[in-house]
Amino acid sequence: MTIRISLGHVDEYDDRTAAFAHQLGLKGVQFHTPNLLRGSAGYWSLEELRALRERCDADGLAIDGLENVPMRHFRKVQRGAPGREEEIDNFRTTIRNMAAAGIDVLGYNFQPTFVWRTAMAEPGRGGAEVTAFDLADTPAGNALASHRLSPSEPLAEPISAEQMWANHQYFLDAVLPVAEEVGVRLALHPDDPPVDDPLGGAARIFTSPASLVAARAQANESPAWGVDLCLGTVSEMGGQEAVDEAIDALGPSGSIVYIHFRDVQGTVPAFRECFLGEGNLDPARVIRRLHDVGFDGFVIDDHVPAMIGDAGTWGDVSSQAYCSRGRAHVIGYLQGVLDALDLGA
Repeated sequence: MTIRISLGHVDEYDDRTAAFAHQLGLKGVQFHTPNLLRGSAGYWSLEELRALRERCDADGLAIDGLENVPMRHFRKVQRGAPGREEEIDNFRTTIRNMAAAGIDVLGYNFQPTFVWRTAMAEPGRGGAEVTAFDLADTPAGNALASHRLSPSEPLAEPISAEQMWANHQYFLDAVLPVAEEVGVRLALHPDDPPVDDPLGGAARIFTSPASLVAARAQANESPAWGVDLCLGTVSEMGGQEAVDEAIDALGPSGSIVYIHFRDVQGTVPAFRECFLGEGNLDPARVIRRLHDVGFDGFVIDDHVPAMIGDAGTWGDVSSQAYCSRGRAHVIGYLQGVLDALDLGA
């Protein structure tokens, strides 16, 4: 059983991105709300999905998965707001079109106010720029508010944890039958940061390994549902212990669809991102544990420190900024660990 690395979290895809993947020896790519999928009708059309697939095929790269439909496709679903039925119907159309285009993994998040950070350019090792979060600083707002997936409008009213759980259940009940029918797997990203305090007025519910297990129960352990196990987010919950717990709870049932491989220093209520090998996790121990529970999906790089000469972390989604020293370092690090453990594809 092997674990493969995919070039992940690609927002803007072009010849530079494809060359970067090949120079790193990678054979697959995973997309994050990609620029080549406009979704102007409220869903990703079969024509644009096929065009993306054909483009990657021509570049000699497999599409390992897609992640995060545009928020304008999903905002009312997350909030449980009027109009969510149309968004759910469009989401089902996206699932069917993905299957027809031969793409079988769709990651999603259930964070109405998206990811939060309180600093975007903290000094990391050697002065590399990293993001950070401190709950005490959240009254000043979200330093990631300008991100294209952050909400452009505030919540009309607060959303409680009970409402969020109900909204998620409603979504799963509506879309999982279609995903099961056509063979597409949905993968839930845990809430980042995993704090119980509401951020921007919305409660966060996927904040512990136990809550991810509870989400699996909501899905009635459907084979079409699983977790996008963001190791950095789970590390924020409780370091190595939380990561081990999540892998042991979700791995044996095949509920880990794919991995975001990053790490942080510290845990909630305060942490900062960092290079692999200097954070809460032992990367080799994590990969061994994933192998031992039977994980055979793909791993992607994720947020990376901005090294000297790199564009600021998260501040630029262009392919020029994406193909960075920080990203090459993370992928090379993971390739080395997988090769040393004889587990790489």
